[in-house]
Amino acid sequence: MAWGGNPRLHILTTCLIFFFIFSKDPLVAKVSGGRKKTVSFSSMPSEKKVSSAADCLAFMQGGCELKKVRPNSRIYSRFYTLDSELACLRWEPSKKDGDRARLDISAIREVRTGKSTETFLHNGPSDHLAEEAAFSIIHGDEYQSLDLVALSADVANIWVTGLRYLLSHPGAIGGGDGGVGEGSIGSKMRWNWLAAEFALVDEDGHEIVSEDTAVATICKLCPGIKEAKVRLRFKEIQRSKEKLTSHVTLEEFQEAYCELCTRPDVYFLLVQLSKDRECLDAQDLRLFLETEQGLSLATTEGCLELFCRFEPSAAGRERGLLGLDGFTRYLQSAECQLLDPEHQNVCQDMKMPLSHYFISASYRSYLLDDQVHGRADLGGLIRALQIGCRCLELGVTDGPEGEPLLGVDHVVNKYAFLTSQYPLLLYLCQHCSPSQQRTLAQHLKKVFGPKLYTPESLPVSLGGRATILPSPEQLKGKVLLVGKKLPPEVEGSEGEISEEDEEIEELGVVLVVPPPPHTQPSQQHSPPSTPSTPGEAGRLASESPEELVNFTKRSLTRVRPSSVRLDSSNPNPQGYWKGGVQLVALNQQTPGAMLDLTRGRFMQNGGCGYVLRPAVMREEVSYFSAQSQGCVPGVPAQTLRVKVISAHSLPKPQGSGAKGEVIDPYVVLELHGVPADCTEQRTRTAAQNQDDPLFDETFEFQVNMPELALLRFVVLDDDYIGDDFIGQYTIAFECLQPGYRNVPLLGLAGDPLPHASLFVYIAITNRRGGGKTQRRGLSVRRGVRRGREYVTLRNTGIKVLDDTFRPASGPLREATDLREDALCATVAFKEQCGLPPTATLKQCIQSLATRLQSPDGPPSATLTLKEGYPCLEPLGNLTDATRKLLNGYDTMISANKQLIENADGVHERIAQVQKEGMVFHEDLPRLVEKENLKGRKQSKAVESFAWNITVQKGQCDLLRSAKIDALDTLRQLALACEASGLILTSDGHYTPHGLSSRRGSSHGNGRS
Repeated sequence: MAWGGNPRLHILTTCLIFFFIFSKDPLVAKVSGGRKKTVSFSSMPSEKKVSSAADCLAFMQGGCELKKVRPNSRIYSRFYTLDSELACLRWEPSKKDGDRARLDISAIREVRTGKSTETFLHNGPSDHLAEEAAFSIIHGDEYQSLDLVALSADVANIWVTGLRYLLSHPGAIGGGDGGVGEGSIGSKMRWNWLAAEFALVDEDGHEIVSEDTAVATICKLCPGIKEAKVRLRFKEIQRSKEKLTSHVTLEEFQEAYCELCTRPDVYFLLVQLSKDRECLDAQDLRLFLETEQGLSLATTEGCLELFCRFEPSAAGRERGLLGLDGFTRYLQSAECQLLDPEHQNVCQDMKMPLSHYFISASYRSYLLDDQVHGRADLGGLIRALQIGCRCLELGVTDGPEGEPLLGVDHVVNKYAFLTSQYPLLLYLCQHCSPSQQRTLAQHLKKVFGPKLYTPESLPVSLGGRATILPSPEQLKGKVLLVGKKLPPEVEGSEGEISEEDEEIEELGVVLVVPPPPHTQPSQQHSPPSTPSTPGEAGRLASESPEELVNFTKRSLTRVRPSSVRLDSSNPNPQGYWKGGVQLVALNQQTPGAMLDLTRGRFMQNGGCGYVLRPAVMREEVSYFSAQSQGCVPGVPAQTLRVKVISAHSLPKPQGSGAKGEVIDPYVVLELHGVPADCTEQRTRTAAQNQDDPLFDETFEFQVNMPELALLRFVVLDDDYIGDDFIGQYTIAFECLQPGYRNVPLLGLAGDPLPHASLFVYIAITNRRGGGKTQRRGLSVRRGVRRGREYVTLRNTGIKVLDDTFRPASGPLREATDLREDALCATVAFKEQCGLPPTATLKQCIQSLATRLQSPDGPPSATLTLKEGYPCLEPLGNLTDATRKLLNGYDTMISANKQLIENADGVHERIAQVQKEGMVFHEDLPRLVEKENLKGRKQSKAVESFAWNITVQKGQCDLLRSAKIDALDTLRQLALACEASGLILTSDGHYTPHGLSSRRGSSHGNGRS
């Protein structure tokens, strides 16, 4: 049988594939028949061996060990091979004779990845087998399953890719014409492009260049690859061929590039998306953007524009095709970064009171090293301002000749608004005599001029209530001086503060301790006090979490590191953010996890230094506790699934040993948030895997308070003495872009590591197919077959309130039923398709389409619109299994229809009760007194009132989001049906009821 491209190259590549697989999985060597491992001459570990369907088929013909999972819960190890004619699979040892221990390729209906069949789902012993290494071959008219588990995810990918290629290229089966010998479109594009690039540096036109030229060309075409790695590969090629010259031929250039620069993870994804053509057309890419990346506004024109930007071959750009190298470049580009590009600029409402924001704060960042003997350096203040800090702490003392010692005001004035235009707070720790305080006030007015905030300088009214602080938008370009005011009883004494200082301190922006029990929570100004230390603030957050959150709705609070410690270490800011503390001052000069969390938090609003606090911390009536150990009322929990696929261009840890030393990397995933969310998981160690390891491991996190959650990726080098830090990346949950994403790694100081990254897949429950959404989705299901959980309202003990809230009980139950019915029907349809609940609707329709496709004619069902809903109309006779699938599809459409058509009415009834309840908010103290509720009963009544309001508002938001999700479900189903050949019978494309679905990101990504 002839192979596509160069036969000699394919033989070589096959040997390399065998070396890679067998060396990685030593258990494969334990096979019957005395089979020997293929020994490679390569002295350099490499995982980039699979670059074509021919490579996959060659490996399958060599065979390997797979575990066969039987319905009776037994697991057998068998050696599987693909025969030389590409016509059948065989396995041994087996009790069956040779003719029966086989499976014809022509009998295969589909190939599924993961544990998605009945055998896997209901087989306890298979639980310990890796999900990423499992796959199932569905075959025969009865759609029986052959359930297999490879020794690694890489091997499973090879089998899945090879089998799917044979299914989509029936001409290759039996070695007939139209097989692999002709090469795929994408493979030809790649080889021709490499030939063209080689010709550009082949000055003599003899198809031979110097080694230096070849190395430089590959490094240019594949940024991030190490020159030493490329040069070593050419040396190995020379030794293997016993060449006396170091010159490189075109064939050797193509061979080295394909081996070194092919990412197996991207190749397997490409062939899955491209129906094994090894390149994507505009429709393929659009479907990928819609269903995997969540960009509902992707267009064909936008996809063609992406081809022009990322496809390196001229032929691909002309034909509107994206090959393997172009697709790799796209996945590594800014369009596919984990951070939603919308958050690279200010994207939040900046017109709310200052107390509604977390504010980036610095603590003594002008000191180097420790806090006692550390040298002062203006560079620390400059760096703090450049990264977006909006609150600086400056020390001021008496100086000679009646001039206070400050000395940094000119520097602050110069850099104050270069990074962010929003207000800068200067916290003055001044220890000056009254006379020098007056001098200081005049000096600051002179330096900052009109930038200096005074109450009369604000050109707008603060509103009817004096307790409302101005907004960052109102204070744009202003410097606010913050300090301690003397108590009224010492006015006129020797320590009196000047008139100027009283004016600039009018905001009273620093609060440090909650008010005493007899003080009203809404009081703005606190008694003079110093900022809270971590110990004091931590005690308040743990002992009075609800009171602290309520107090911060109107007052700014600040926490700083303890002043008695000697070093410049930092507290964990997450512990104070969850209590509502707006300003957590950190030593910006001290790198580490605490500073990583802070940078991740403030990255979510364009790095402007201000980030809106969660809605439950801003709303006048709401219920939230920083010590929540479960779901937060009114806030839908989310399930976050992160698949760590691979890492690339990892550097050695700083200060690592010998030059030739390899690293053993692993990835730690940390989730930070409310106590119920905090957890950590890690991948296996990729031993001796150098700088481009494959992991293929999936992790799941329950996120109860998404607006407070931060996800931190940490890459470490596994070592006996201590695991060395390689890189990290921290991101707010709200900034995550679902789908296949590139995670740029940062060094210890927060600087980007050149070309170093992780490749991950992100899925968030109820963001169907991924994609950014500006609202929270449905609450997470806890199991299809369990009893349904309904949200309940609390009894306040005040009759008029309880009578007002009671009519909401019915609509709240209806809202839960509408959401859960739609979600359960969708999950049930996925399970009937043999797919897990995390599968996309595109995958479900693809599975359904294979069963509906007749061998010699059109599909046995077609897409049609009924009352505006995408329905599948059966055509001809169907098997019972297929009819059951269509019934599941109909049930899903019906449940989503019920949700769409009834959501508004139920929403209106709940909102009306909430509105009527809020009427009693201002009168609540009188009602409590009237009912003679005191002590614990009084607190319980107020708490229950806030709980009921929060629950009703949250359920309204959930229902509104669920309706949008349902509309999006219908749109995706129609799109997937059209893409799978189930043609829409009515004119035009499906548009759900004239309502706009969720919007996608506007940053590239195929939008026109």
